Amino acid sequence: MIATSAEGPSMPEEILATFQIKRLGVLNENGSADLSLMPELSGDEIWRMYQLMVLARCFDERAVSLQREGRLGTYPPIRGQEAAQVGSAFALKASDWVFPSFREMGAHLTLGYPIPQLLQYWGGDERAQKTPPDLNIFPFCVAVGSQIPHAVGAALAIRYRRDPAAVVVYFGDGATSKGDFHEAMNMAGVYQLPVVFICQNNQWAISVPLKGQTASASLAQKALGYGFEGVQVDGNDILAVYRATLNALEKARSGAGPTFLECLTYRMADHTTADDAGRYRSDEEVALWSRRDPILRLERFLAASGAWTPEQGRVVKEEAIALIDRAVGEMEAAPPPAPAELFDGVLATLTQRQAEQRKGR
Repeated sequence: MIATSAEGPSMPEEILATFQIKRLGVLNENGSADLSLMPELSGDEIWRMYQLMVLARCFDERAVSLQREGRLGTYPPIRGQEAAQVGSAFALKASDWVFPSFREMGAHLTLGYPIPQLLQYWGGDERAQKTPPDLNIFPFCVAVGSQIPHAVGAALAIRYRRDPAAVVVYFGDGATSKGDFHEAMNMAGVYQLPVVFICQNNQWAISVPLKGQTASASLAQKALGYGFEGVQVDGNDILAVYRATLNALEKARSGAGPTFLECLTYRMADHTTADDAGRYRSDEEVALWSRRDPILRLERFLAASGAWTPEQGRVVKEEAIALIDRAVGEMEAAPPPAPAELFDGVLATLTQRQAEQRKGR
């Protein structure tokens, strides 16, 4: 028997730390704003946000239609997630770097990515992955979560080079179950790197609901285990998303470390055009989130101040559709890639045999 002594030193339980998770919202579902939380944006800037969300919605609808016609490949709709994408991208500077997943067309459009190239990508033309030289956007990443460590690596490079920039990486709630996510979060926390993790929590990882992904009260709290701040944001409130992203970017650029933003939103369409969401979620759930539509919310906010009318909304939509029509024509008129382009952008230096193959020998 092991003897114990009542006179020995005690080991009392102690609370090492307590944590809180903030949730940010500026516009409610009726479009009413908490003026104390309004970000510093001009009327023209808010109107531009509205135009970009409408453009993203119109692009999405046209892409789905083109896929159904056999003119594009499998496509992942973004309907319902426009505020999370446009609001966050609107806060970026040209010197910042972006690592998308495969569902960030709204962010691409906000940053000025050529619309014909976006269509080319979903049409299976890899030339679309050649980012214009004036944009710091990495290629689309279809493998879930694998872009997150790449983003943290870029943030480490920024630290070494002492660049006044930050990195934003986008992913969905399903990616938070991947090892890539946790390894990247851990490294970002250890080295306090200038990276903003933006999780578009759209409630579903294909057919797996959020409750099947985590037992946590929020995804934002996962940041706490890695030593940095996590914030839950109303992802259907473009002003809240912009404010939260702007704060996180300024913090990152100043050397104060990373931030995890959980944008609480909803995928109102199928996971992709190869999916049927009606098989695993209810009409009632979709109807509930449809009333929280981010575009309708901003329209109500603008209308309350006399800055939006149905006629103005119609004009914005018509202009977006015309822009996309021209892009579709340009995409479909592009000549097929030359076989030699297969070698471009793959290796820094070609072997002798590859160089000969490129010349067609």
